[in-house]
Amino acid sequence: VQLQASGGGLVQAGGSLRLACVASGTIYSSDVMGWSRQAPGKEREFVAAIKWRSGARYYADSVKGRFTVSRVNVENTVYLQMNSLKPEDTAVYYCSADRDPSYSGTYSEAQRYDYWGRGTEVTVSS
Repeated sequence: VQLQASGGGLVQAGGSLRLACVASGTIYSSDVMGWSRQAPGKEREFVAAIKWRSGARYYADSVKGRFTVSRVNVENTVYLQMNSLKPEDTAVYYCSADRDPSYSGTYSEAQRYDYWGRGTEVTVSS
């Protein structure tokens, strides 16, 4: 599967953006789709994940209550709605896919995800 993220840009603090990740190829019902981000000079960190079949959602504590992950199955698209953005949300955002239903680790573990797309840059000005 190939993943293409879009929707990044420059926004003022307190503003909103919606990122989209379109998957080319088959998404299986057991897949988990994730969003991660990497700020300049920092390691990549988990943001959110969603189970493709059930829609169950998981979030990093830093974004709970502000970000919402969703999916539209017929469009093969995962969205990340980001509200109340803060300067510390500035990063390159990546979408990813976990294709191993037997993986027993947490959703925040980068090694869980088998496929990664190119990132989309989000800049939040103060």
